[in-house]
Amino acid sequence: MIKLWKCSVCGMINKGDEIPDFCPKCGAPKEKIDFMSDEDAQKVIASDRTNDIHMAITKLAMEIVELAKEGIKIDLDPPCVALFKQAKDEAWIIKQRSKAEIAGHVSRGKW
Repeated sequence: MIKLWKCSVCGMINKGDEIPDFCPKCGAPKEKIDFMSDEDAQKVIASDRTNDIHMAITKLAMEIVELAKEGIKIDLDPPCVALFKQAKDEAWIIKQRSKAEIAGHVSRGKW
């Protein structure tokens, strides 16, 4: 089983057989770093890939928004502009859904 350690100051999760001497993110001493239970560690490990997918979806949605803005600015014709406006709005919703899911994972210790 992978051993995970969580900084009680900043929440950074570290992987390793031994407790780190200090947190690599905030510099807190090892007295502030706690061993994560197997159950909590499993949540983190199981959710790692889905969190990456949500971040990629968020990035792609932001790219769609930027492309749609460019299409709106070109202003070729009303149907084309309407499609770009709809794509921009829908991409924003997709982005927000993935961000909300990541926030839910964090609140349940799955990040």
